[in-house]
Amino acid sequence: MSALLTVDKVDLFYGDAQALDGVSLQIATGEIVAIVGANGAGKSSLIRTIHGIEKPAHGGIRFDGVDIAGWPSFRVCEAGIGHVAEGRQVFPNLSVLENLEMGATPRRARALEKQTLERVFTLFPRLSERRRQGAGTLSGGEQQMLAIGRCLMGQPRLIMFDEPSLGLAPTIVQEVFRIVRRLNEEGLTILLVEQNVMASLKIAHRGYVLENGRIELSGTGSELLDDDRVRQAYLGL
Repeated sequence: MSALLTVDKVDLFYGDAQALDGVSLQIATGEIVAIVGANGAGKSSLIRTIHGIEKPAHGGIRFDGVDIAGWPSFRVCEAGIGHVAEGRQVFPNLSVLENLEMGATPRRARALEKQTLERVFTLFPRLSERRRQGAGTLSGGEQQMLAIGRCLMGQPRLIMFDEPSLGLAPTIVQEVFRIVRRLNEEGLTILLVEQNVMASLKIAHRGYVLENGRIELSGTGSELLDDDRVRQAYLGL
């Protein structure tokens, strides 16, 4: 499989503090790749840099062969990278339907808006039932479904999930990971950033362990789950 996304020796600073130090990784078309690590390891900084929210000091980011490092977020989105942000970040004063419609802003998505909306409502029947309801009145799990659905409305080729299980009940967490796997089976490439190391590596084709802004380990999901360093540091085994 060819690399859809390549991150090459990326450095990121917040003032004098270095958040990413020479980070390199690849995601092939059709893969689920997990980025795991503790709080403050740089996981969210990595996603924000790929998505153009932060600008790298050094290094390259290539998506489908095109260097997108430093592009503004709207251009990254137009190129086909979706982002389900940490904390869901729905528009609370808009209805479920209005939130979803906001996701269809990329040019390539507009012509398919009706079909994509039907797909989202098939994937998340609860959103269809609550389409006129204010997004701010939804439960945490429902808001996460809405955030994923809004991202799908943009017709992404790759979706980056930033801590999708954060603050959710265990049964909802299982549902979120089931949805991630289903989206991948339907053809989407997934970059999954998670503190839930066990759950994310179980569904990942490959993974990277990020510590203090550096990639310390990489391998298949099963290889990392069997690695004594991962088991001791993140699984308590």
